[in-house]
Amino acid sequence: MNPTLSMTSTSSFSPPFATARPPLPSTRLPSHLCLSKWKNISVGRRKLVVTNALSGGQERENGADGFSSLTNNIFSQEAIGAEYGEGFETFRTDGPLKVDVDYLNNKLQQCFLQKIRHAMKPDEAFGLIFSWDNVVVDTHAVKLAAWRQLASEEGKEMPNSEHLQRNMLRLSADHVLAKVLFWAKEENEIERLKSRLSEFYYENLQKVDVPVKGLKEWLDAVYTARIPCAVVSCLDRRYMVEALQRMGLKKYFGAIVTQEDGMESIAHRFLSAAVKLDRKPSKCVVFEDDLRGITAAHNCTMMAVALIGAHRAYELEQADLAVAKYSELSVINLRRLFASRGTKFMDLQKKIIDKSPPKRKLTMDTI
Repeated sequence: MNPTLSMTSTSSFSPPFATARPPLPSTRLPSHLCLSKWKNISVGRRKLVVTNALSGGQERENGADGFSSLTNNIFSQEAIGAEYGEGFETFRTDGPLKVDVDYLNNKLQQCFLQKIRHAMKPDEAFGLIFSWDNVVVDTHAVKLAAWRQLASEEGKEMPNSEHLQRNMLRLSADHVLAKVLFWAKEENEIERLKSRLSEFYYENLQKVDVPVKGLKEWLDAVYTARIPCAVVSCLDRRYMVEALQRMGLKKYFGAIVTQEDGMESIAHRFLSAAVKLDRKPSKCVVFEDDLRGITAAHNCTMMAVALIGAHRAYELEQADLAVAKYSELSVINLRRLFASRGTKFMDLQKKIIDKSPPKRKLTMDTI
């Protein structure tokens, strides 16, 4: 199945509390973005990622093949992305349009009425992007439970070492099965175990009905402040929406980025979420618990708030803010993230250089 992302106007992706906005002018992003597999090309000194238009998506059927294709994303180490400002290519009536980080920061500008509103209510100018793993749901527990079920079914011994279990969560399933646990060597056997592992994962995910502690209270606070939120993951959309509904979080997220959007790196999902929220990447804040996700956020000119847990506090130094739990956050923290950078953080600025030296003024000391 070829994944396809079809975006309607940006207002359709706005959260339920978003205000009415005038129609977008033709100079802004197109009304339909079709994304597929990414191919790197060099354009001048910048690198762009180009996609090809694919046919419409189809519903994924449950089964060994369907679960196997999802396992490659769930139990894998994803690429960070956007190291050189990569983006994607959209297709318009007048031809293809290449989009990258700088383009989004330039084109996703506020209209006149939005500038007035955001000047009065500056919090609404931000966009919050939440990673699914260990930020919305404790997926470490779900993944470890899937590995234990697979070990029990295959008659294998589940390692108790904390170091090995961390590798099982971070490394790809192929590497873990072949070189860490030594459960399989043949490719067909590895694919079978991966498919079964994915089935266990989704079965366990359907039982999750409680989000990360303190998340719902934090979402209530930003919902009251009318800050739009998005959630990103490599999961199948149907499973994610069902999980959000069970946990009572569906109303808080105005945008959802999933497997069907065709993103192949962490940064690309963040950029897609920014487009859906109609917020410039430089005005977005990413909530992550992984070092790779923090790096991807910075590559997209976004701020990063790290949750201490999977990594210790000293390992999260590159994050703009690190907290142990959501109760430590307040809306004012979001303003402080951008306060030291100014309102034009990461925007290109022109510096005027006066070629002629300033004229000296004659004073008594000069004479």
